[in-house]
Amino acid sequence: MNATDQLIQIQERNKSMICLGLDLDPKRMPTEYAKSARTMFDFAHRVIEATSDMVCAYKPNIAFFESLGTDGWSLLKLIIERIPEEIPVIVDAKRGDIGNTASHYAAALFQRLNATWVTLSPYMGYDSLRPFLEYKDKGVFILCLTSNTGSKDFQMLNVDGKPLYQIVAEKVAYWNKENNCGLVVGATQPEQLKIVRDIAGDMALLVPGVGAQGGSLELAARNGTANFTKPALINVSRSVLYASSGEDFAQRARQELQKLNEIVTGVRSGKNERPPMPTPPSTLPGERPANSNVGSNQGSDDQNNNPQPQ
Repeated sequence: MNATDQLIQIQERNKSMICLGLDLDPKRMPTEYAKSARTMFDFAHRVIEATSDMVCAYKPNIAFFESLGTDGWSLLKLIIERIPEEIPVIVDAKRGDIGNTASHYAAALFQRLNATWVTLSPYMGYDSLRPFLEYKDKGVFILCLTSNTGSKDFQMLNVDGKPLYQIVAEKVAYWNKENNCGLVVGATQPEQLKIVRDIAGDMALLVPGVGAQGGSLELAARNGTANFTKPALINVSRSVLYASSGEDFAQRARQELQKLNEIVTGVRSGKNERPPMPTPPSTLPGERPANSNVGSNQGSDDQNNNPQPQ
């Protein structure tokens, strides 16, 4: 079973497309759990025990562990070992380097840490990704259109008549010979998410940006899956992991996940359908409708100011 099949299987079993980010920030967790690597492990372990039947993956961001030095690397390894074997682990490392170096990164993440998936940057091209793709039973999520504000600095640039992020999506679709590739596309840009979904074919999409970053869960679920016909994971982190600063943090995390799963289930069944917005009055060239959502967190600025496919 490859990584994509494993992902689809656990989504069906747990009835969830929510990926929980395990970004352990001592400044946010309850004080008694922020004292050492051991207490941070206890925090993560309690969260995993409370949520493992409600998620389709866990995604630790490696930066939160690297900042702790050698203790952090050991902490990350212990946490991954405690995650049930059937649940995919996405190590968010955003690696991308020349082939010889990349082969060592791949060994560290796939063999030493036993990650199921890793996140990669495509900027240096195919040879920087190939050592990861050679692990045919593992998966890679490649950065395509990210949820941060600065994504438009490069990802939206017009290259031969189309935005760069679309070219990245097309390249990765071509490289996906072993069905072990996926794309990272932010929920904060739902219309572009729909475009990437069309390009991606059967590849899984990892969709961050819901929750603290303001992306719409409903649009991420619908657009990221082409109306629930293709695989996607919606990542949430802070809004769930730190739902409570008290001793009930694990139970509160579970409650938040239950709410998210119920929302997605409602969208899938049609119960959460929202009435269409009224058509805005016509305006003169250069004017914005009075009820325009320009400047909202739904990515409308990107839709108006960046090239779209011809």
